[in-house]
Amino acid sequence: MFTKILIANRGEIACRVIKTARKMGIATVAVYSDADRDAMHVEMADEAVHIGPSPAAQSYLVPEKIIAACKATGAQAVHPGYGFLSERASFCEALEAEGIVFIGPKPKAIKAMGDKIESKKFANAAKVSTVPGWLGVIENAD
Repeated sequence: MFTKILIANRGEIACRVIKTARKMGIATVAVYSDADRDAMHVEMADEAVHIGPSPAAQSYLVPEKIIAACKATGAQAVHPGYGFLSERASFCEALEAEGIVFIGPKPKAIKAMGDKIESKKFANAAKVSTVPGWLGVIENAD
């Protein structure tokens, strides 16, 4: 079990993760951009780390800033919430390379689920029921 996690998201998503972690006795670290300095998730978390300017592309979507925040606070794992970095296999791989746990699917699953055809093949191989359809490349309208 982790003693401290970082939530790499903001708003209601981060608040829900913080509430659950608190019930589990896990300390939390929030990250925030300039625009979210006074946000509820920042107030609720045990610690908060500023990660950059307001545009998400310069703050929440920069894996190096999330990793630096983990190292600075001693967070052992990252909960990505939804969107942002939760769907980037490269983010999960970067965390793993630094010895930080990604709370979510492994990179292979993230990659497979990011492509409709590949995800369907992946599900079929696992014997999961799927809606019937074409699994190959559609070369033309005919």
